[in-house]
Amino acid sequence: MSPALPTSLSGRGNRRSPARSLLAAVAGAALLLPALVACGSDDQGPETGKGNQDASAEELVIYSGRNEELIQPILDRLEEAAGVEVSVRYGDSAELAAQILEEGERTKAGLFLSQDAGALGALSKEGLLEELPAGTLEGVDPAFRSAGDDWVGVSGRARVVVYDPEQVAEDELPQSVHDLTEPRWKDKVGYAPTNASFQAFVTGMRVLEGDDTTREWLTDLQANNAQQYDKNTAILDATDKGEIELGLINHYYWYQKLAENEDAVTSRLHFLPGGDPGSLVNVAGVGITAHGGQSEAALRAVDFLLAEEAQLYFAEETKEYPLAAGVASPVEDLPSLESLEIPEIDLTDLDSLQETLALLQETGMV
Repeated sequence: MSPALPTSLSGRGNRRSPARSLLAAVAGAALLLPALVACGSDDQGPETGKGNQDASAEELVIYSGRNEELIQPILDRLEEAAGVEVSVRYGDSAELAAQILEEGERTKAGLFLSQDAGALGALSKEGLLEELPAGTLEGVDPAFRSAGDDWVGVSGRARVVVYDPEQVAEDELPQSVHDLTEPRWKDKVGYAPTNASFQAFVTGMRVLEGDDTTREWLTDLQANNAQQYDKNTAILDATDKGEIELGLINHYYWYQKLAENEDAVTSRLHFLPGGDPGSLVNVAGVGITAHGGQSEAALRAVDFLLAEEAQLYFAEETKEYPLAAGVASPVEDLPSLESLEIPEIDLTDLDSLQETLALLQETGMV
């Protein structure tokens, strides 16, 4: 029997500079969250490559926060299509952004490929990314690129509620993440506070609703005995087994599992309406470094990553949303990006990871 398909859509104050904040956040994460991984993969590994020490105009050094297994095949195609010799340094997006911030004008990176918008935002706010030409940007909705035109999203991931239809009727589904602190959901919600995708969502809530509201929600969620997991995949598996009634994950984990083992998927997805913080769409994106000296080659790489071949590669391999205009996702039954009721937020402001980690620690989640 085929599994059930997803349901249809039913101010910060003064702070330290993003450079110091991100560096401190990375250091804090090393102490607080030894299992922290990039949100596009529950098992993101450590750095496996090194930057090119003698980059020329036709060579491109990429610092990649996306894991090697996923990104290397499309970078091999980039070398062919763009005529660029590519070398890659792999690692966690926040750590690589902190490295570029530390290197400054000495950086060897020509292009930064980030797993999330926050790391790009930190570099943008320090003036370490080049402005991209209008012709490159115009094919991507402004919601998924920098307001300063210096980074652009390549693929998107939506926050969703995964639920067990045997225990939750459609008319019972929450209409906001704030509903999850109600007695109806006591003991029945799964979340992953040490996972980077959850932390990006919490950062989005802070930006949209303020620290006080976010702190109250985190406190109330724990008081409602929400169940903690290490990974999005663990939340999904627990929901499919009926161990919890619903959980907070990114959409593509469900579609990946469906493609791998349809019989194991009994859950459904619910996309929250009304621009709720729980409907955040974060992006993996790219920016050309201001001091890498590889602008021409880097721009060819950006244009390649926004072209149909690369856009379909990410859509097929990860089930993320393609972001370039005119490229439709081939994933069956995935609601269109245009149909989602996402919050109005400048994704650059997801750079405040340090403040989010501090809040999670303060509320006892990490």
